[in-house]
Amino acid sequence: MISSRDLGDLLESLLHERPQLDDAPFSEIVIDSREAVPGSLFVALRGERMDGHRFVDDALARGAAAALVSVASGLSGPRLFVVDDPLTALQQAGRDWRARVDAQVVGITGSVGKTTVREATHQLLSQYVPTHQSPRNYNGDIGLPIALLGIERDDEWAVIEIGPYSQAEMELLVSSAQADVAIVTNVGPTHLERFGTLDDTERIKGLLPESLPADGLAILNGDDPRVRRMSARTRAETLSFGLGEGCDLRATDIETRGFDGVELTIVDRHGGREQRVFTPLPGIHQTMTALAAAAAGLRAGLDLTQIGDALRNLSPGSRLVRRTAWNGAAIIDDSYNAAPLSTRAALDLLRDCEPRRVALLGDMYELGTEEQQAHREVGRYAAERCDWLIAVGPRSRAIVEAAREVGHEHACWVENAEQAAQILRSSMERSDTLLVKASHAMHLERVVERLADS
Repeated sequence: MISSRDLGDLLESLLHERPQLDDAPFSEIVIDSREAVPGSLFVALRGERMDGHRFVDDALARGAAAALVSVASGLSGPRLFVVDDPLTALQQAGRDWRARVDAQVVGITGSVGKTTVREATHQLLSQYVPTHQSPRNYNGDIGLPIALLGIERDDEWAVIEIGPYSQAEMELLVSSAQADVAIVTNVGPTHLERFGTLDDTERIKGLLPESLPADGLAILNGDDPRVRRMSARTRAETLSFGLGEGCDLRATDIETRGFDGVELTIVDRHGGREQRVFTPLPGIHQTMTALAAAAAGLRAGLDLTQIGDALRNLSPGSRLVRRTAWNGAAIIDDSYNAAPLSTRAALDLLRDCEPRRVALLGDMYELGTEEQQAHREVGRYAAERCDWLIAVGPRSRAIVEAAREVGHEHACWVENAEQAAQILRSSMERSDTLLVKASHAMHLERVVERLADS
């Protein structure tokens, strides 16, 4: 992490006032004063409803070493970096710091799966070389600069997640990250209310491989036609991964162990080698995660044996959690977020579990004109993969309707999470496996908390 002296150097041309500087690294960078800890840097941002400058004193009282503030706030003091616009200053500092460090940067984008691939790639690389990754889901115009400022001088690799809200933001993010390696997971109907169409999504996501230098590497999902054709937009070398025969890095002989992981053979077409590997990442869809991380490992100079050893040691990640219900039933908690592609992947995992398989699905947001059709497709998909389907929220009526149309006899709709929790609490059996999946705004994590063993 950068120090106050580093930040002073990075912001030299922007500063109205600089605080006392030293070489002690900041412990972390926060934008919420409640998250300030001793040694942290608090960045005071103005939002539509809240002004971070109101909480500078609170952050400093909690131990923040310094704060980045606007000159318009009228704040001054020996612990304040004073600039015209803290967000612009943060973004410039992140971009300039990235240009100063020697780490190879892996940028990861796509409609779904970014966080899982980022965590897996970081875990794989860090078993062999010093590697930094984006904290949490810091992947936008605020989070990505913070992620870049966390790169240490001795890091050899940095794995950075890139999740834009618009084309303009994507242009800002790729110019800041200055990636050497790009991984594109997929292109699907996610955030269409912001992006527009699937063609727009493809164009925006493709800006990452397009930004690579000639000696870079674009790691592209070869099973996704929209991602595969991004190879024509980059001057860098390309490596495709997937299940298709034409992929450069391919998975064959896949054996799923449900929530316990997946076993596969990785075939390196260009290297002429193959390796049988196991990874504890749950679900057959994690085959693609393993391949993407393996491709980054090859770029880092690892061989397939080393990659296989590293894949075996991965932890399942932060998004999908297995919990136990009050009565001993299994809960697959994937309530953090949802999109059509990720929901289908979660349903595939449920299918591989022991029956009775119960799916609690909620509304998927930001699908634009694809909203009705996407929910109906999920309903048809769920009908073949669960024994009991419960859908929550107005958009999810279409899930139940579509499931019933294809013959699913045990599909019902409820209005809210509380009703779903009551039904499940009274009807779940000890042998059940319950999948919980919806957009975060549906707050189905409340259902998990109601059902979980406490």
